[in-house]
Amino acid sequence: MIVVLMGYMGSGKSTIGKDLAKVLDYRFLDLDEYISEKENATIKDIFDSSGEIYFRKKENHYLNEILNSQENKVLALGGGTPCYGRNLKLLLDNSQVKLFYLKLSIPLLAKRLYNEREKRPLINHISSESELVEFIGKHLFERTYYYNQAQYTIDIDNKSKKETLETILMQLI
Repeated sequence: MIVVLMGYMGSGKSTIGKDLAKVLDYRFLDLDEYISEKENATIKDIFDSSGEIYFRKKENHYLNEILNSQENKVLALGGGTPCYGRNLKLLLDNSQVKLFYLKLSIPLLAKRLYNEREKRPLINHISSESELVEFIGKHLFERTYYYNQAQYTIDIDNKSKKETLETILMQLI
């Protein structure tokens, strides 16, 4: 089984994914970290040197690679991964995949992301929290169509990490 977590950047995919992998005794993979290792560059450096189109092609390549390996794993996707190319179809058509959307409100996403802007290529140009709220709102409007195709949606606004894990585990039983 491959448990895949998707959602907007800052929604907790990697944090929850690591804990979930421990509970399930599965390997944890963060797709962005996997790409960074394989490309020997940070995501920011890949965006800066080769552009988003190059990155999205590599993202699709490495997603295929991960989905084709036969081990149990928890995979945290990048926020845009399901929205590009055939990535969402790859996930939905794979019988091993259990796809979860970690849904967090715009104000909470902005609060989480504001101090991390420098590490995130898509928002590092944003200078105020209100500008970030507007950016996230527009982005989520575009991405929600893809996120809502997940088999399971977990609204995590008022959930602790433990409650989120328990909710996911209940869906896997």
